[in-house]
Amino acid sequence: MFVGDEVLLEISFAVACERLTQLTESGALITTSEDSYSRETGTLTRVGAIGLSKLVRVQVRELARTEKSAGIALRWEAVGPGGGLFPVLDADVRLTPAGKHVTLLSMAGSYRPPLGTLGHALDQAILHRVAAATIHGFVAQVAARIGGGQSGGAAGTPAPNGAGSSPPAGEGPY
Repeated sequence: MFVGDEVLLEISFAVACERLTQLTESGALITTSEDSYSRETGTLTRVGAIGLSKLVRVQVRELARTEKSAGIALRWEAVGPGGGLFPVLDADVRLTPAGKHVTLLSMAGSYRPPLGTLGHALDQAILHRVAAATIHGFVAQVAARIGGGQSGGAAGTPAPNGAGSSPPAGEGPY
């Protein structure tokens, strides 16, 4: 399933790139990832999924930059007891100039629900909404750390680089 979100930052592309680099190098991006993931999966644990993992391994690749975009690749993967019951998310966090003093921060990724047909049915029923909320929360936190912004949210305009908000639950190639 595909999932994504975007936000406009009221800072220049160069400043946004520098701040995202600082977040990545300092480990703050990993902490933000862990916080976002734990907050949403924690709600599943509270509704009776006892013993499921809340630990997440976050892997981040260095910032790749050109004059027209910059981005990092990241992977979120639940670890520990029950970790295989959660999807693995592979996503790109990208910065794109949107004006002289405006930068688009977007995150677009994909995950495959675990548990085969049952997992796909659960994803269509509710889990895709959890994934979308997790991504939205993460993008909002990164935007706040980089320099504020205005959320595009799930109904936002698609990003110029092809990334965009997630499709409604149940839609997508899987």
